[in-house]
Amino acid sequence: MKQSKYMKWLAVAATIGMLLILLGGALVTKTDSGLGCGRNWPDCNGSLIPKEITKEVLIEFSHRLVTGVVSFAILGLTVLTWRKLGHIREVKLLGFLAMFFLIAQALIGAAQVLWGQGDFILALHFGISLISFAAVLLLSLIVFEVDRKFDADKVFIGKKLRWHTVAITIYSYLVVYTGALVRHTESSLVCPDWPFCYNNAPLTFPNNMYVWIQMGHRLAVLIIFIWMAYITWHVVKTYKDQRVIYYGWIFAFIIVILQVLAGMLVVLTQLNLVVALLHSFFISLLFGLFCYMIMLVARSNYNERIK
Repeated sequence: MKQSKYMKWLAVAATIGMLLILLGGALVTKTDSGLGCGRNWPDCNGSLIPKEITKEVLIEFSHRLVTGVVSFAILGLTVLTWRKLGHIREVKLLGFLAMFFLIAQALIGAAQVLWGQGDFILALHFGISLISFAAVLLLSLIVFEVDRKFDADKVFIGKKLRWHTVAITIYSYLVVYTGALVRHTESSLVCPDWPFCYNNAPLTFPNNMYVWIQMGHRLAVLIIFIWMAYITWHVVKTYKDQRVIYYGWIFAFIIVILQVLAGMLVVLTQLNLVVALLHSFFISLLFGLFCYMIMLVARSNYNERIK
């Protein structure tokens, strides 16, 4: 059954809005605007609408405003999909995850403003928002019937690819956390070179926590790059007859390449804001695609049981 235009428009708005929340949160951190509204939440410097506008106030208040508006869009999408598409197995779970983690990330943000949080706790903020984004994205794909166009309900994924799909999705979340930790501990430029901290002395042992965090993130990225290259090679060789698997993993590998290049340019451009936001954008797309692959694994398991 073709979905209504209103549901599709709401799905698009919620997905784009959730992406704006992710990028807005990254912008708040990268511009050090977290206390632009002072230690006040949900008001801003004692007023519902800020009276004095500075760059920090504008960035922080805009992020809060977008989060509030998008929350209603996601709630509307959740209710509508539950009512109209509740017969699809994943819909109710995805709606719950979208709302739960959206609320969780808002509460962590509020706690940071009101009381302050340690860097290791704050690093969870982006990852929690990422789960909500992935859930909204998958709901939108279901609304647009992408699965039907690619015959996703007929996929059969072998045990080897199932294991790699689940494992690399979990591992990618660790990579996201280490990246967020780099940002929140202000370790982005602690290493002036790339790919080593000091290219003229590549075997230099890290001498402080910030170098450990930065180089640990780079190592995590190297592992996921090599892992993705292997998975893509396996898929290209084995799954040419299943378009959604074949093209999905090729696209994922392209995103990984773009993510690595963006991470390199963050260092080489001395934390250029546009490049840094692209870095966050690519990892958001990648994690959303990984989660879609997880959904395909679940469907493959179901198809195998009923066959």
